[in-house]
Order: sequence, then structure tokens, then C-alpha cells
Amino acid sequence: MSAGGFRKEQVAPLFRGFVMIDFTLTDEQRSMREAARRFAQTELKPVAKELEALSDPWECFRRTRDVYRKAAKLGLTRGFIPVEYGGLGLGTLDYAVAAEELVKVDPGVPSTILANGLALAPLIYFGSPEQKKKWLSAYCAGQDAEDGPYLATYGFTDTDGGANFDSPDPDAGFRTHARLEGDHYVINGAKCFATNGTGWERKGAWLYALFCRTDLKKSARESLSVILVPGDTPGISVGRVENKLGLRLTVQPEVIFDNVRVPRENLIGREGDGILIMNRAYNWRGALLGIGGVGMMQSAFEYCLEFGKHDKRGGTRPVLHHQNYGYMLANMKMRIEAARYLVWRACHWVDTHQADGTELPVLAKVFCSETAVDVCCDALYLLGVNGYVKEHPIERYLRDALGLPVSDAGNMGVRRRQLHGLFLHPQYDPNATVNNALLPFDKLQASEV
Repeated sequence: MSAGGFRKEQVAPLFRGFVMIDFTLTDEQRSMREAARRFAQTELKPVAKELEALSDPWECFRRTRDVYRKAAKLGLTRGFIPVEYGGLGLGTLDYAVAAEELVKVDPGVPSTILANGLALAPLIYFGSPEQKKKWLSAYCAGQDAEDGPYLATYGFTDTDGGANFDSPDPDAGFRTHARLEGDHYVINGAKCFATNGTGWERKGAWLYALFCRTDLKKSARESLSVILVPGDTPGISVGRVENKLGLRLTVQPEVIFDNVRVPRENLIGREGDGILIMNRAYNWRGALLGIGGVGMMQSAFEYCLEFGKHDKRGGTRPVLHHQNYGYMLANMKMRIEAARYLVWRACHWVDTHQADGTELPVLAKVFCSETAVDVCCDALYLLGVNGYVKEHPIERYLRDALGLPVSDAGNMGVRRRQLHGLFLHPQYDPNATVNNALLPFDKLQASEV
């Protein structure tokens, strides 16, 4: 090359013994994917359409219990728990590979499974050794219990809303309050959209990881805390169960806490650690929620592809031969592949950084959930009015996809605000993720934006 460029003798040493960035699945991951696919096709698919059509949201969820038990026997419900507590110690990327196959059939049961993971993430990342041994071991044992499998709940959103959970104004934010009396906290408040919060008998979940204020005179950044609340504690009751447009096979109830007393030792970390704990847990869940969007998109694409091969719409050739149909499929496929590899990258980040660092998990959650809505809309357009009727699954894919951007910390209320706060951080590096450089989360990223 000309002066100032690379010469051959300079470049050659750089590439001796180089290692490619490899997206090839391991034998173990391929085996997991195949096992998940068989389970989805043989156990989940036969009941998903029937249950999804039930008018009563509680009955719809309750009747997933048998399928969930079978998932528990395969180890799917405890795979994210470390081996020393009875889990399988699987990585987040492993879970994403398997979860895509489940979501392609229906997102309900995998959402129930991953809601347990979200609820237990505060314990996994911030719990004391004693807390982990007690609760994680009990959860794993409960997956085979007669009254199980156990369900855990991430009790985050107050009934008044969750977007302003971190407000610097003590008069705003969560009102669920834990008052310390001696060696016990006394908790009052109510949570909504508390996935799994009914338990299987509508008497409450096995365990709640409850986000609450320990001092209503201090801001959330000083007082938001996480307390483990066993579901059989007196004072817990289940209110209404949300009747949702989509995601019908998973349950989101209101849960009320009325003078609920729990030992002080159930506090995870310290008082005021709630925002740090929330961020880490939502990073884990955000990376995986993206795969839900990928699974829905992939199913919509595959259905449209087969439809286009056979349906002529009254013409002389199948519609797949028409340019508009083929080009729209091409656009769908591009977005699916981009979304899948962003999820894989975010899951790899979570696994290698202990779920710290906000950027990639949030990007995966926001991009994949909103892209899923776009792709499922395009699928409906391709089928025309046929896509709008229940004979075809496209309308269900679209209803399910619409729930992703507003769930698990909504994209507008929380997730984009997380990114905005990150960009305002004085140490933010726009090239950090490319260089695998970690900017640990701190409360500066929760600054008012």
C-alpha cells in the first residue's frame, strides 16, 4: 500500500493464530435446542391453542400446570440456578437457544419459567451465602414437590405505576412500604402485573422478591430495597387477574400486602440497594425477553413462507412468486436475523459480566420487542384479511408481540430512560460494547433525565 497504509509484512503477523468470532452452537446447545423443540411440539403445541382461547385468564393459566410440570422434569425450570443449589448452572445464551423453540409455539409457559428466573436473580446476584443456600435450594427441591412446581414472583410495579420508581422526590415513586419493627419488617402496599403472583391455587406465589421503600421520607435512591417474602406469610392476598389481549398462558395478578411481617434477615443486600438490584435483574431478563420476540417473528415468517408457496389468491401462480410478497419476506428475514444475533450478543455479555452493564441487554429488549411488532404486522399484511381471522395464527402472534414492548419494564417508561441515563454518565464510552469494556452500573445512571 502507499505510505501511511499497511504493508504486507506488517499485516501478516496480526493474523497468525487468529480466532474467529464464532456463532456456531456447541453440541450441548444443539442438544438443548432439539430437546426444547420436541417438548414444544409434543407437549405444548397440543394444548396452547385451546388454552389461549379460554375467556377466563385465571383458568387459562391454571390449566398450564401439567405442561409446566413436564417442563420442570426436563430441568427447564431450574436451569438458571447454580449447580451447588440444585440447578443446572446453564448460561443465559443456553437458555435463549432453548427458549426460542418454546416461544415459537407459545410464549406463555416459557414466560412463567423465566419469571421465576427474574424473581430469583436478586438472590443469585446479591444474596448472602446463607440466603442462597436457603431459598435457591428450596426452590429447586420444590420443582418436584407434590404442591409444586414452586412459582416465584418479582414484585416490582406498584398499583399506581412503576415508571417513576426511582424518582428523587420522596413524595413520588413506590408507596409499598416496609417499616422496621425490632427484628422484623412490616410491609404494606400492593403490586400489579406480578407474574406468577397467584401461585397455582390463587393463594399466592411460593416466594416474592418484593421491591419496597424502607423509609417514605427518603427518595427511592436512598430507600428502595428488596425483601424476600414467603407466599404463605399472613397478610398476603391475591386480587384481580389481568385479562390481557395476548400472552394468555401467563398470569399477571394484583397482590396485596397488609401488615405482612417478615424477618429482617430477608433483606437482600442493604436498604437502598433496590435500584442496583433492579438493574442487574432486568439486564438478565431483558437479554432473554428479546428471544421471545425472535421466536414470534420466526413463527410468523415460517407460516407466511409456507402460505406463499401454496396459496394463489385466485391467480395462476402461488403468491410467493410475486415480487412484493418475496420482498416483504426478505425484509422480515433480515430483521429476524439481526434480532437473534443481538440477543445472542446480549446473553453472552450477561454471562461474561455477571449481568452488569446496561447497554446491550436493554438494546436487545427494546429492539427485539418492537421489531417483533413490526414483523408480525407485516405477516398480517401478507396474508391480507386471512391474517385477521383465528383460523390462521398470525393474529395471535401479533397480539402476543404487542405485549413485549410494554412488559418487563416498558420500553418508554423505563428501558429508553435507562439508555438515556447511561449516555449522560460522564464515563460513558460509545465504543465500550465493541471493545467488551464494562461500565459498572451505579446510581449516576439513575440520574434524573
